[in-house]
Amino acid sequence: MVRLTIDKMLKDRGITRYELAKRTEIKFQTIDRYYKNRVIRYDSYILDRICAVLECNVSDIMEYVKDEEK
Repeated sequence: MVRLTIDKMLKDRGITRYELAKRTEIKFQTIDRYYKNRVIRYDSYILDRICAVLECNVSDIMEYVKDEEK
């Protein structure tokens, strides 16, 4: 599964979700879903805006975690 790590990036940089929403010009509710990792389909435009504002790569805010076999 792909997991977003925006929460860690924001904490490291001392930026709030509200501030990220303002800087990216993306609705707070959308940023909040990405922050809480409640996104099913990732929007490349949103990821691009987040990376541009945070000056990072997509790989810095996403990670792949192997699903546990049942």
